[in-house]
Amino acid sequence: MSSAENAQTLSRLHAAPEILRVVNVWDVVSAKAVAALPGTTAIATAGHSIAASFGFADGQIPRELMIDMAGRIAAAVDVPVTADLDDGYGDAGETTRLAIGAGIVGANIEDRLRPIGESIAQVRAIVDAGEAEGVPFVLNARTDALVRGGDRPFADKLADAIERGRAYLDAGAAAVFVPGVLDADATRTLVGGIGSGKLSVMGLPGALTAAEYEELGVARISYGPLPQRVTLTALQDLTTSLYAGGVIPEHTRALN
Repeated sequence: MSSAENAQTLSRLHAAPEILRVVNVWDVVSAKAVAALPGTTAIATAGHSIAASFGFADGQIPRELMIDMAGRIAAAVDVPVTADLDDGYGDAGETTRLAIGAGIVGANIEDRLRPIGESIAQVRAIVDAGEAEGVPFVLNARTDALVRGGDRPFADKLADAIERGRAYLDAGAAAVFVPGVLDADATRTLVGGIGSGKLSVMGLPGALTAAEYEELGVARISYGPLPQRVTLTALQDLTTSLYAGGVIPEHTRALN
C-alpha cells in the first residue's frame, strides 16, 4: 500500500472499538518476527531500543540514524509503522517530512513539558507536514506530564496531562500518549478528560492488561523498550545455560 493508504489504515485502527496493540521493535529482524504473527495489524518502533542498539543513550541518537532504521523497518513489513521520534529533534515538522519519506505513517513525539504554547505549535507543525506530503500522518502526541512531573501531587499531573492532551487533539493529533503506570482510577480520569478512544498508554509491569484498558476506553497500548529488555534477558539466560553445558533448545525457530 501507499503511505497515504497505510496512514489511513493506522487511523482506522486507532478509531476502532478494539484497543490497538502495538509491540515495539528496534531493527528489521525484530520487526519481521512480530509482523509474521497473526494479530499484528501495525508495528511501533522503540526509540530507546533503537538508540541502545547503536550504543546511544535514550534521546541521544542522531536523527538520521533513527529515521534510517525506522525506514528499514517500514520497508521490511506489510503493515503500517509508527515511529518513536523522540522530541522531534528540534524541528518536528522537518523530522516528520523525513519520516514520511522513509515510509513512516505515524509517530510518538514527546513534549518534554515544554511551555504548552510551544508544544501546541509543534503538534501543528507535524500535522501540517503530513498534509504537505499528502499523508494523513497519525500523531500519537506524547505528554510527559506524569514521567517528568517531579514531586507534584499526582492529581495535578493528571490535570496537566488532560489540559495538554485536549490542546494537542485540538491541534490535530490523533491520540494522546500518557506514559506511566496507570491504574483503573487514573485511567478513568484521563479518558474522562481527554476522551474515549483518544488515550494511548504503555504496558508496564504493575499496570493493567490491554483488555482492562480497552474496557476503560483506551485506544492504544504499546510497550516501549520492554520487548527488547525481555529479549536481552532471554539472551543472557541462554548464555548462562550454554556456559553451564546446556544446548540450544530444539524448539528454536528460524525467523530470519
